[in-house]
Amino acid sequence: IDTLPDNMTHLVEDSRNYYTQRSFGPDDRRAGAFWVDMDDLQHGQVRMHGLLSNTHKQAARVALSFPFPFYGHYLKQITIATGGFIFMGDVTHRMLTATQYVAPLMANFDPSSAKESTVQYLDNGEVFVVQWERVRLHGRDSEGEFTFQAALYRSGTITFSYRDIPLSVEQIISGQHPVKAGLSDAFMVVKPSSKTADARQRTIYEYHRVQIDTAKITNNCAFEFTALPSCLQHNSCVLCLSANQTLGCKWCHVLQSLQDQQSVVNSCLITSHHHLLTIFGPCAMLSNSRREVGYSKEHKPVR
Repeated sequence: IDTLPDNMTHLVEDSRNYYTQRSFGPDDRRAGAFWVDMDDLQHGQVRMHGLLSNTHKQAARVALSFPFPFYGHYLKQITIATGGFIFMGDVTHRMLTATQYVAPLMANFDPSSAKESTVQYLDNGEVFVVQWERVRLHGRDSEGEFTFQAALYRSGTITFSYRDIPLSVEQIISGQHPVKAGLSDAFMVVKPSSKTADARQRTIYEYHRVQIDTAKITNNCAFEFTALPSCLQHNSCVLCLSANQTLGCKWCHVLQSLQDQQSVVNSCLITSHHHLLTIFGPCAMLSNSRREVGYSKEHKPVR
């Protein structure tokens, strides 16, 4: 895992839609169906993460048994954090809370504050579930224990389920740790640095974020995020441009103007799904332009 210094991290937010969102209140009987009973062995073997269950502000990488499509990009491993979220990026850095996350409730949780507090997960080949069990806010033990889950399904669907939320999310202080809930993804552009000939500057661009109304996070509620069709499901530019169900991919069209309009490319990197780079093969002008925006040899964005 590479590391990324703080001073090379920049965020740009875009408003395109990649997921549909549904919420289920505590009075909706469907909300309970999203909760995965970790004590039910038929769901799979549950593992308590020893490190995460006994530390504060810590994250650990875990391999998935199935490829999980996040914003259309298939992941083979993720990073679970004590702070109520899963980091979905490949390149770790000090600002894991900034972007590339699945966050049922990101906050300053400290599992090390009590023996009952644990971070557990299970993977049965169809769903990967992380449960923050009886975790407490750092330095605020008296305000109660939180128990909630995030589930990643093979289909790309993501669910958040909440069993115990003793405190209104609006009352959680964000001074020492961000407080938010939802999804976020980003891509990285690698450019030469002016410092030395071999140095590279990595810039992270957050191109999309799904935020949920934290006022709706209560006991026994749930949220479901269903992935919309992605450009990545197509393996050629022709299929991508002719598809009616994807997000209006226009990468090939932009490349035709690439030679003298670098600003168009920069705009496309932010407003289009950057992972379209996986279909670079059929695009005729790619060989002349790839070095311009710092892509890896695998024709995929460095994540």
